[in-house]
Amino acid sequence: MTPPAPLLAYMTAPDQDAALALARGMIERRLVACVNVLPPMTAVFHWKGAVETASETAMIAKTTDSRRDALKTYVAEAHPYETPCLTFTPILDGADDFLSWIVAETT
Repeated sequence: MTPPAPLLAYMTAPDQDAALALARGMIERRLVACVNVLPPMTAVFHWKGAVETASETAMIAKTTDSRRDALKTYVAEAHPYETPCLTFTPILDGADDFLSWIVAETT
């Protein structure tokens, strides 16, 4: 049996508190192995016909393809945004022990 493929999940939240709450929820549910919560940043974007500017907090989570759908469901339910940012990028290579740890923590 092939082990699940590791992924990076990129997300944003409106502030540090919301990001930490989402991160804790993802960790407690074993949807991700780790979440890096980055310092606040400024986002400029189109929303409902207008150009908006807002402070946001970015998150990078380590997960696997086998947890992707459950993570999408959790973020859709728990996130304060109407349309949360959530994207996935495959991890093509890395330290074997680290990649094994991601799989072990999300199983």
